[in-house]
Formats: sequence, C-alpha cells, structure tokens
Amino acid sequence: MGTSPQLVRTPLVPGAHGTKDHAARGRLEQRDAGEHQLLRTTAAFRAFLESLGLDPEDPILAGTDRRVARAYRELLAGLSEDAEPTLTVFPNTEGHSGIVQVTGLPFYSICAHHFLPFFGVAHVGYVPGDRLVGLSKLGRVVDYCARRPQLQEHLTEQIATYLDQRIAPRGVMVVLEGRHLCMEMRGLSRPNVMTTTTAVRGLLEDPRRQQQFYSQLRVTGSRTDPEDI
Repeated sequence: MGTSPQLVRTPLVPGAHGTKDHAARGRLEQRDAGEHQLLRTTAAFRAFLESLGLDPEDPILAGTDRRVARAYRELLAGLSEDAEPTLTVFPNTEGHSGIVQVTGLPFYSICAHHFLPFFGVAHVGYVPGDRLVGLSKLGRVVDYCARRPQLQEHLTEQIATYLDQRIAPRGVMVVLEGRHLCMEMRGLSRPNVMTTTTAVRGLLEDPRRQQQFYSQLRVTGSRTDPEDI
C-alpha cells in the first residue's frame, strides 16, 4: 500500500465560530482590494502615456491603460498574498540519497532596475532528506519566486532558500540561465546574451556533487557548463 502524500502549508487558526463567514468576507475584501489596485495601476499607466505625449483615447491606444494594468497584475502575481504554492511531499522511505534534478523549467520575471522582462530556464536539484517533493512543485516554486520585480542573482538565491526551508533537503542547487531585455533592447544592445547564476546549499556545495549536477545538464542539452560559472 502506498504512503499518502503530505501537504506543506502555513497552518490556519480558525475562530471559534463563523469560520465560513470569515473566509467569505476575506475573499470579498481581497477581491475589492484587487480591483482597487487595478484601478490605481490603470490610472497610473494612463498618466504615463500622457507624459509621453500620447493620447490614451487614440483608437490604437484605447483601453491600453487597463490592459497593461491587468498584464502586470499577472506578470507580478508572486506579490499576491495567496500566491505561495502548496508543496506536496512524500516520505523518503527508500532513503534516496542521489540528486533529484529537474532541468529546463521556464521562468519569466521583471527586472527591478528597468521594469523590462528577463526570462530563461531554471535547473533545480536537491538531495533529499526525510522527504521528497512532487516534481511539478519545483516549477511552481520557480514561478512563484520569479513573478515579482527581481534581480536574477536574488531570484536564484530565493529559489534555493525557499526549497531549503520548506522541504529540509540535505542539499540544494539552482542554476538560472536568463536573457535580459534591458541588455538586448537598450544599453549594451546585444541580442541573445545569456546570464548564468548559481546558488548552492548543503551537500551540493561539494564540487564533486556539483559536477554530477552539471553532467546531467549536459545530458539534457543545457547550455550551462561549469566553466561558464
């Protein structure tokens, strides 16, 4: 018989009465707050268009202010209070001690310095302790951390720290390969420049373990190589 998965989430402390009513009111208040924020962002972007000498009522631009507001709400969804993923974990009953590695996870984020997109792929690996995590959840963690104004260096560390704290592995390694439109569309203006960042924790600070990680990346066709770091 299989072992049932466990869910890692922040514990809830319900009140003595009216838990459902409180939850419903909470959802309503959250929806109202979200709509208020959307209206503020819409007005702000409308003012931005006007500051550039553009007419928001031009047929081409009509409704752009609200469309942009809605787009950025999606792009920065990691800022929402309810965005944190629930991690499904399983007991490591077989005592697996090798690297569990998922490669080529796409990510999209917004550069905190220029508010232009940067995007690429994340390679995430961990050495299990007492628990294994559902593989699809690694992608959700990457997405959760990426969907906010970011620097790639910070994003890499945040993913590693999040996994280290939530599933208590014996080691974590995260490698991000990203393209930055603030480098490609302005400034340096060089297309297809790749930025690689790495974060390691625990057993994966060992260079021999890291070599195993990079070897698997080469098998899957990643561009990352240890000499690039």
